[in-house]
Order: sequence, then C-alpha cells, then structure tokens
Amino acid sequence: MSIFDEIKKKLSHEFIDIVEWLDNTDDTIVYRFERYQNEIKNNAQLIVREGQTAVFINEGQLADVFKPGTYTLNTQNLPILTTLKGWKYGFDSPFKAEVYFVNTRLFTDEKWGTKNPFMLSDDRFGLVEIRAFGTYSFRVNDPGKFVVDVVGTDGNFTSYEVNEHLKSLIVTRFTDTVGEANLPIELYAANTSELSETCQEVMQPEFNRVGIELEKFYIENVSMPEELKKEIFEYSRLDKLDMGKLAQFKAAKAMELAAKNEGGTAGAGMGMGMGFVLAQQMGGLMEQPAAQPLGGQTAQQPQAPPPMPAQVTYFYAVSGQQLGPVGFDKLKELFASRTINRDSLIWKQGMPNWTALKEVEELKSFLGGNTPPPLPTA
Repeated sequence: MSIFDEIKKKLSHEFIDIVEWLDNTDDTIVYRFERYQNEIKNNAQLIVREGQTAVFINEGQLADVFKPGTYTLNTQNLPILTTLKGWKYGFDSPFKAEVYFVNTRLFTDEKWGTKNPFMLSDDRFGLVEIRAFGTYSFRVNDPGKFVVDVVGTDGNFTSYEVNEHLKSLIVTRFTDTVGEANLPIELYAANTSELSETCQEVMQPEFNRVGIELEKFYIENVSMPEELKKEIFEYSRLDKLDMGKLAQFKAAKAMELAAKNEGGTAGAGMGMGMGFVLAQQMGGLMEQPAAQPLGGQTAQQPQAPPPMPAQVTYFYAVSGQQLGPVGFDKLKELFASRTINRDSLIWKQGMPNWTALKEVEELKSFLGGNTPPPLPTA
C-alpha cells in the first residue's frame, strides 16, 4: 500500500459524517440537525442518545424513526427512505433528508391555570365564579406524529411553545369536567385528588392525538370570591345550629346586659318586657277556666305530636379500624375533609354487611347528586 493510499484511508476516517445532538438546554423538545442543503453522506454515523429519538423527514413525508443507539446510515438502516427515494442497489452520493432530534425525557412541573374565572351553577348559591391552578408533567411518546402534527418545520421547538397549546386544552377540558361533576361548591377544594385523576383520564386522549403522554396532572387550588366564602361559612354554621337554643342564648345575654344597667333605660325596658311576659302568663292562667264548656265537660285536649324519629348513626372504617358511631351530618363532614371517601366501608343498624359509601342510598348525596336521602320511617 502506497503512502497516498494511507493518507486517503486516514482522511476518509477523519471525515466520516456524524449526525448527533448534544442538548445543553432545559426546554428544547425538538432540534433540527443542520447540514448544508440537508445533505448527509452515505455511511454517515447516526448517534441517538438515551432520552432522544431521531426522526427523518423526506420532502415533507415521515420516513424513518430511530431509537437510542448508533447506526450507519445506508439502505439497510433507512428502509422507508430507501423506498421513497427508489434506491435499489444502494447509494454512494450524499442524500437529502431533514433529521429532527426529539427529546423524549419527562418534562415536569409545568404550570397551568385559568386566566379568567369560569361559571358554575350551585343549587344553593346560584351561579358562582371559581378559579383553579396547578401543575402537570408530560413526555413525547410518538415522536413521528409529534414532529408532523405539531412541530412542522420549526428548527428549535421548545417546551414554551407546546405549553401554550397544552394550557388551552387543559383549561377547556378542566372546565367541562368540573361542570359535569356537579358537586356542592364547598367540596371542590376538598376533593382535588379525585378531580385531578378524573381530569387526567379525560385529557389523555386529546394529548395522544398529537403524540404526547400526560404523565401527571395536579390541581393545587380551587379558589372562589371572598364574599362567597363568607356565605358558605355562614350557611354551614346555620345548618348546624339549634335555632331554639340560639334564641334562648341571645335572650339570656340580653337579660345579663340589662341587669348591669338597672338604673338606665335598658333596666326600665327590661322591667317592662318582663312585666308584659308575666301579664301574658297570668292572663293565660285566668282564661283557662273560662274556656270550659257548659255542663262541666272539659274541652278536648290538643293531640300530641308523634315522637321524633330516632337518629340514624353510622359506623365507618379507616385504615382497617372500626370507628363511630356518628350521625349523618358528622359523616358528611368526614367526607368533606377527606377522612373517608366514596369507597370507605359503612355500616348501620339493619344492614347485613359493611357496604361502600357510594352504595348506601342516603349517602349518595355526598358524591354530588341532587337527590336528597329518603325520609326516615316512623
């Protein structure tokens, strides 16, 4: 072998075309490998690293897709491109093709949120406005489809560009899902985990259409106007209060305040009020004998109301332990605070076995239904 052959061999090894991409950014999803006039030499070396996929595009058509590994580009490793080009016996000259490297790693902690509040209808408070925000993570699971349908001819496609599209999709599907859930307004913030899982299932087919997998979806907060929060708090307090006892408590406090001001107008007013009460009581006592009919027959006594129905109590299971008994309202509080959920086991007197909460008829209202539980039998 002559010295010129040695030089030619050495130069041929030194000038082997290498097609590769080293990502030095945190947000690049797709990078187009640049070559003059997109020409790639025969037997060029293609290096695809872990977390990458190489996609070959020929004249706007999807050709070959390469997973991580090292490849020598020829007719054997480019079967689709070979068919498109019409190569039968190999090729020696450079060929034209666009090579896109797709980053297939997991992109985490991407933010989403409702730019504007959206309307929900609540049975008690009417139309209300709420906002929500959270995070999600995704990865490209079909690089070929993603390059063709989303990237196009963009030579440097970043996560910011795809996030603008994904955020609009997320907000639209989130609004639809929350609207169809039909939960009481105060339960949305208490059931973010269940809502997150449901939203992820609804959104996944939409992501798959463009070659993306929605790995995780989280709702971090569901907020509402402050005045609505105050109404909900007041409503919940009134729903738990015994109005009779509250009236007695208010009257006792008023008497206590009046007693401290016996010499003033409050004491005089208190004395007049007590006088009116005593007069009414004495008048009632004096009218009782006059109410008797002639002949000494006593008037028919008013019929007494039936006894109050006994309150139904429930036992519930948490982490394999039996707890309770608690009343209906307390059980609802436990559900709202996520101590129990729709699959928690419940038992009450008369039930043959422990049953999941979602199967107990009168407890289905916890899940967002509008039908009240059946009235207790006498």
